[in-house]
Amino acid sequence: MSLLTKKFTVDQYHKMGEVGIFDPDERVELLEGEIIKMSPIGLQHAVTINRLTNFFPRQLGDNAIVSIQNPIRLNNHSEPQPDITLLQPRDDYYANKFPSSEDILLLIEVADSSLLTDQEIKLPLYAEHNIIEYWIVNLTRQIVEIYRDPQNRAYQQQQMLLENQSISPLAFPELTVNFATIFG
Repeated sequence: MSLLTKKFTVDQYHKMGEVGIFDPDERVELLEGEIIKMSPIGLQHAVTINRLTNFFPRQLGDNAIVSIQNPIRLNNHSEPQPDITLLQPRDDYYANKFPSSEDILLLIEVADSSLLTDQEIKLPLYAEHNIIEYWIVNLTRQIVEIYRDPQNRAYQQQQMLLENQSISPLAFPELTVNFATIFG
């Protein structure tokens, strides 16, 4: 006996939302054709997003659009909702389409209960779609996993941001992000 699996398209996924298949309070995203239930947002997760949401707009001004937990469209089968995405600035703020990989300057996932999804599913997905830089803020270990140089569905450069260290995003080398900015 074999199971029949169906990979959904972005259009089918949106149609399901429109007709009410998903509970209004249910947080889901489409990853490689599969509808994935997103982890609940805990207090530390929310605080970390608030810190970064406060930091990036003040530092970058009009040089980037800071998008918080909004969809990005990677292909016809993947529309994740990253915690924070720094986007190329556009006058229309992406009013006619969701941002795609070419629009993304930095993508950040804040992870506690979502860590395995962020590392095992999203990491290769983001590399495959040439997201130039991906950070996983690992709340459990209190580190930031930094991934750069995507090639062949994998990132060629990996590093960890530890306590008392700082990092500059590739797209903004003049910007310094300290460990304390992220973790307090």
